[in-house]
Amino acid sequence: MPLEILLIMVIGGVSAVAAILHLSGRSAQTVLSVEDARAEWHRHFPDDVIHQVLIAENGHAALVQTEGGTGLLWAFGADTVARHLIDFDVFETGTGLRLEFHDFGTPGVSLSLAPHERADWQQMMIPS
Repeated sequence: MPLEILLIMVIGGVSAVAAILHLSGRSAQTVLSVEDARAEWHRHFPDDVIHQVLIAENGHAALVQTEGGTGLLWAFGADTVARHLIDFDVFETGTGLRLEFHDFGTPGVSLSLAPHERADWQQMMIPS
């Protein structure tokens, strides 16, 4: 088979799969409830004991208070990412907060938070 035809078939196939997933709603960003956040946190850290969960107003992030300290859970497309809040910098942005982790394996995350949420979240992120 000529390379040109193979490339067209591969690119067309991948594009078709992506379009089908998007049109069927499987690419929508996860919206968390308290129960979902608990379940997702335990999926990432099964041994953690959760004391409290605070969901962002838009449902795309949650602060999780555990025995070991505070953690952040955020939506990453249809999945979630969870990190313990250790060794990071937080910056206020026009739409919320930006966290930069000092771990090269963890990318920074921008959280969309309502203005009245920002101060509470920043306060809860401070290690005790």
